Amino acid sequence: MIEVRPSQPMRDLGVVQQGAAILAEPVRPFDLPAERDEAERIVDELFAAMERIGQVHPFAKGMGLAAPQIGIGRAAAIVQPPGDAAAIILLNPKITTRSDKMDEQYEGCLSFFDVRGLVPRPLKITVETTTLTGETVTTVFERGLARLIHHEIDHLDGFLYTAHMRTGVEPIPLEEYRQTGRAWVYDGA
Repeated sequence: MIEVRPSQPMRDLGVVQQGAAILAEPVRPFDLPAERDEAERIVDELFAAMERIGQVHPFAKGMGLAAPQIGIGRAAAIVQPPGDAAAIILLNPKITTRSDKMDEQYEGCLSFFDVRGLVPRPLKITVETTTLTGETVTTVFERGLARLIHHEIDHLDGFLYTAHMRTGVEPIPLEEYRQTGRAWVYDGA
């Protein structure tokens, strides 16, 4: 019997895999509201892809998907927080501030789903996004949500989480990862 790697279902669902040029390139921002129809179409495609992916794998920590991961080089991403919270749509997102306080937790990525990596990230970030009508909105995200948002913005900037891992730390095979199905843990949480 042939073993199916965890990345194969993601590939089958149309998630662009590590090594593809689009994952290493910064995306093109939207001119909003002029490109509103285009932005809405791409957001709809992201939601449809997330729906398909969510039927194949549960995401206890939440999940995100950036447009380059479905082959679109535009500045759009969606983050679905854990639980029943509403999805967060990110158009033209930019991190404007990062807290000095950091923590290090394992992250996974739909574009190389066979491994998990220990990634240091700020505990709090401030993000500017653009609405479909062209207004700028500033939002502060903390802890796990900050981690998810930062991860997706990295995709839009052409980076994978491995770029943030400490020197000498390598991703571990999914078989060795022991936190599937559990939320990230924070002190005092």
